[in-house]
Amino acid sequence: MEKLYINGGRELSGVVRISGSKNAALAIMAGAILAEDVVTLYNVPRILDTQIMVELLNGLGASTRFVDMNTVTIDPRNIHCLEAPYELVSKMRASFSVLGPLLARFGFARVPVPGGCDIGARPVNFHIEGLKRLGASLHTEHGIYTAECNSLHGNSIYFDFQSAGATQHLMTAAALADGVTTIDNCATEPEVVDLANFLNSLGADIQGAGTTTIRVSGKKRLHGGEYSIIPDRMEAGTFAIIAAITCSDLKLQNAVYSHMKPMISKIVEAGADVTEDFNGLRVKCNVRLNGINIKTMPHPGFPTDMHQPIAALLSIASGTSVITENVYESRFRYVNELNRMGANIKVEGRTAVITGVERLTGAPVTATDLRAGASLICAALAAEGETEIAGIEHIDRGYENYVGKLAALGASICKGSEDSWEGLKVCSL
Repeated sequence: MEKLYINGGRELSGVVRISGSKNAALAIMAGAILAEDVVTLYNVPRILDTQIMVELLNGLGASTRFVDMNTVTIDPRNIHCLEAPYELVSKMRASFSVLGPLLARFGFARVPVPGGCDIGARPVNFHIEGLKRLGASLHTEHGIYTAECNSLHGNSIYFDFQSAGATQHLMTAAALADGVTTIDNCATEPEVVDLANFLNSLGADIQGAGTTTIRVSGKKRLHGGEYSIIPDRMEAGTFAIIAAITCSDLKLQNAVYSHMKPMISKIVEAGADVTEDFNGLRVKCNVRLNGINIKTMPHPGFPTDMHQPIAALLSIASGTSVITENVYESRFRYVNELNRMGANIKVEGRTAVITGVERLTGAPVTATDLRAGASLICAALAAEGETEIAGIEHIDRGYENYVGKLAALGASICKGSEDSWEGLKVCSL
């Protein structure tokens, strides 16, 4: 397996283009199953997860491909296989989101229990109970969910806890249901709004996305169309943290301030300088930051996906910081790896207590999930000496061309074998 090699301690500078949103793109690609004609999607991030979704849709019979770096066409007219293959669904949790649109359009679907990053319990009970409320019959056997219906019908759905994945899934299924569906206490993330805007562009009638109540008036059919996906606020957040942790000055092209307010407010509270312009954000830092306290919450709270990257930043901030994780209980597997680099982090239940140290030092570490990998990259860029990161297949799932983007900003970074890293060091002399 390839590894990532980083020689840290360099100040970075320049402009980085923020790619399309991973979480929006995956939900939208699944939603394209509902269409009765070709869908063209722009600003799709070229990452492992979207490649898996392309393979999954093709496995169902849709003709799906990247026609250029960030444009995907999906022709769902010839879908004939209504069972998603285990080998793909087991790699990515978002694959489960094809269940609802297959059921809504064809009246039948079989999808295995989903896989993905091991960050804690992420049951699909909200998805299943919601589909049942829409009139589906579901059962599970041998790790596969089978769903059937004559047709879906509108109903009232209430979530005990705001779930972006369940909101997106059920909103998609309800788009072809008879009558009106109301989803209460639903997620309000920008990716939910983006999916609603996409479905509406195909002829759906979805109101209230971005609030805690969504109303879906079902349609008989949806047509094809074209749609451009929003920028990825998690990638933008990661690069904002990279700017702060390396005391650099970076411009984040396409970053949307309104999507990132909770995270930006915390970086500013710690002492970084963030300004907005017509084309994105500028993040500057030239001092050691101060420790802060963070509680992760559903949007518009601080995003759980930024817990691990900002922990790297706070590991070298002055004083003591506390991060309380209120969404996924197993977000803390990154702690041992950061401590291996010299951080001082102690975990108490769902809380990480971070005592800032003067510096981090390079070390061999392993990414245990997507955002843990992002955390290690942030730490490695600031650390003295060389860091070797294994498990980078997790990082490949969610960050487009991150090696090229960081190298263009001045980072000493290489993906590959130890030989390729030695060659890069020689060429850099």
